[in-house]
Amino acid sequence: MNRSILRTLVCCAGVSLAVSGSAQAQTAPAAAVGLPDFTGIVEKNAPAVVHVEAKYTGKSHQSAEQDDPDQTAPGQDATPDDPQSEMLRRFFGMPMVPSPEEQKHTSLGSGFIISRDGYVLTNNHVVDGADEVTVRLQDRRTFTAKVVGTDPKYDIALLKISDGNNLPAVSIGDSRSLKAGQWVLAIGSPFGFDYTVTQGIVSAVGRNLGSGDQPYTSFIQTDVPINRGNSGGPLFNLQGQVVGVNSQIYSSNGGYQGVAFSIPIDVAMSAVEQIKTHGFVTRGQLGVHVGPLSDDVVKALKLPNANGAIVSDVDSGSAAGKAGVQQGDIIVGYNGQSINQAPDLPPLVGLTKPGTTATLSIIRDGKKMTVPVVVGAAPRDGDAVSTTAGGQRSASGYDALGLSVKDLDPAMRQQLGLKSGTGIVISAVKGAAAEAGLQQGDLILMVNQQRVTSAAAFQSAAKALRPGDTVLLLVRRDDQTQFIGLSVPAGK
Repeated sequence: MNRSILRTLVCCAGVSLAVSGSAQAQTAPAAAVGLPDFTGIVEKNAPAVVHVEAKYTGKSHQSAEQDDPDQTAPGQDATPDDPQSEMLRRFFGMPMVPSPEEQKHTSLGSGFIISRDGYVLTNNHVVDGADEVTVRLQDRRTFTAKVVGTDPKYDIALLKISDGNNLPAVSIGDSRSLKAGQWVLAIGSPFGFDYTVTQGIVSAVGRNLGSGDQPYTSFIQTDVPINRGNSGGPLFNLQGQVVGVNSQIYSSNGGYQGVAFSIPIDVAMSAVEQIKTHGFVTRGQLGVHVGPLSDDVVKALKLPNANGAIVSDVDSGSAAGKAGVQQGDIIVGYNGQSINQAPDLPPLVGLTKPGTTATLSIIRDGKKMTVPVVVGAAPRDGDAVSTTAGGQRSASGYDALGLSVKDLDPAMRQQLGLKSGTGIVISAVKGAAAEAGLQQGDLILMVNQQRVTSAAAFQSAAKALRPGDTVLLLVRRDDQTQFIGLSVPAGK
């Protein structure tokens, strides 16, 4: 018998297996190869991570009320497994219920020191509207911090520790080099438990959450456990450098469910430098409104795929207007970076310095071309780019589409600011039109990228449609304009 030591393992079925000690010695270490040891990163950087406490007097802070776990959030009346019940939520700490006498509210979050003279980076929603902000270091020293400036659109706040001198500071990394699958870790104060370390991997980069939530940020998505109180804390790579600012989680119940989002440190530090220089953040602006390429739009325009963003409107006198960008253009690239969907564009434009010449790659009338555009400056509360959320011949195309239209009277045309001979109004909808979301009162400005001159002309063109044909409509509702594709249903 081999003199090596035999060990007995019991499998789940209760069968005993004999494995030699020498074999185990050869295989066991292999399972641990490549697993990182985070202790050095934590020991080096934890002293520069701070616990942030923001106090509010008088009226309770609105954001805190929205984050209160005792309140029902939109969509949470659905079943937990219903995808519609999932939602994005920010987590800045643990609201502490004030006594009636104090009428105070305190929220707890995280942050980190970015320079030895005491500048601290955190989330805007951690300190927004606070009357007093204090930060506590790992060595238990507590300092009063001044809010130097904030940027709600990037959700960044820059603080300055009073009398800060020779303080521990983190090293700033390059978030642009991150790739899915890389190890990352977070240090913060979830639920008030200071200096909690959690780890995971980068799940995705360049994740855009749409126009409703930080449209100018291409987030780092991770599976690092992030909870209330982690917001504003650092996300580190294996080199011990900060690559992100922990900001949001995706949750249906208010707790961590495996999907977390961090603001890239490159975006955050750009905001920091601008706040230091002139007190606020500037963003580039194109002056276009873009929407998604639905299957019907792709079919109507005979596009090879659904990659890109369709221009539904161009602001008069804007950078895009001066460059010759037109309604119906498909933007597929910006400064050499691909635009696969409408939310990809705003972060790239927002980060562009106003006055810079950028290159748009567009498809117009089936042809690809490049358009140089001198990027304008977005108003401080304005948008860099506006995005819009998304047979038998016996039956005429008009009837099959389910649209009834009429001409605009001169008074209505003047009130809407439309030129003579432009636009018609929908008087009734049914069938395919209703299913596509069209409503009575919507304006139709273009059909297949041609201006609509009258209701009679529209009806004549619509009646010529055959079952299976797709027509592309440019529709305006209130101050929103978007392209909608309508297909004529096949005859029965």
